Amino acid sequence: MSKKVLIITDGTDSIQSIAQLISAAISEYKGKICTAQDFTGTDILPADIFFIGCEEKSPPSFSYLEEMLSHINLASRKCGIFSVNEKSIEYLRAITEDSEACTNSLLLEKYKINKKDIEKWVKGLI
Repeated sequence: MSKKVLIITDGTDSIQSIAQLISAAISEYKGKICTAQDFTGTDILPADIFFIGCEEKSPPSFSYLEEMLSHINLASRKCGIFSVNEKSIEYLRAITEDSEACTNSLLLEKYKINKKDIEKWVKGLI
């Protein structure tokens, strides 16, 4: 049985490019990248590990994700949160807190997205 990964993004260019690098770094997992706008709650249920990324804190498309994460227990799951903005990392940490997922964060510089840094972070998380 293959392991499954879900990557939820805000759809911005920088976050989408990071999501693609995360997906490439875990090629042994069956992955799905979706924007928060296209996310449904059932997407997260089969995921062994999930990632959430946004460029700016509290994007409007994250309202459903915020609500869902406040009412679901994901204590057995690992969650990677990522951004190019410190305030967004704080926001993502706050919205995942109630879910009790084991969270690890990665803050990257917007114009210095490094494939090796992402691979190292992902391997440390899984």
